[in-house]
Amino acid sequence: MTFPSLPARRPDSPTLPLSTRGAQSTTDELSLVSQATEVAQRSRVIERLGLPTEAHPEFDEIARQLSERTGFLYGIVNLFLEWRQTFIGLHQPPPGSGYVILGRTMDLDHGYCPEVVDRRKALPLPDVYASPRFVGNPVLDAVNIRAYFGVPLISDDGICIGTACVIDPEKRPQSDARRTQNSVKELAREVMALPSGSSGRR
Repeated sequence: MTFPSLPARRPDSPTLPLSTRGAQSTTDELSLVSQATEVAQRSRVIERLGLPTEAHPEFDEIARQLSERTGFLYGIVNLFLEWRQTFIGLHQPPPGSGYVILGRTMDLDHGYCPEVVDRRKALPLPDVYASPRFVGNPVLDAVNIRAYFGVPLISDDGICIGTACVIDPEKRPQSDARRTQNSVKELAREVMALPSGSSGRR
């Protein structure tokens, strides 16, 4: 997918006062430090738990269960690594089904999972069009996503390392929201409870 580039700033565009530019620079630097700290913390937790950093059959099976229990087409176990989101577990329709086939990685700021990681809380969207804040997501629009349920993967020391989520091209009734969210939460707990290094994971 190609995104349009931003127009160049006109030479006569107003600039920020020096004091404001300095404050903005400091804010940006603090943000970069914070991001680097989060990346380091996630990396340590992922290593300590013995989780894979690429596709793995054990987590593909959990993704299949996510899909099966919720009735959603796609189930995903998603880790936020240094430069990308990585679907270590993925269940989706087979090639030739007429549905979009997902890859295993995505930019860190794409999709709805970054919102789940930032807020460290579940994000139930039985109909994304009913939530103006979440309409117009270019990546998930390309996959024709209408419903999303995501739950954070949080370690016992409070570090959020990714998400377990399900997505589907059909909206879901609000009455199904609690059941769906509980199913995703249950399997998210299973991901975090898996013993370190089981099944020769790395």
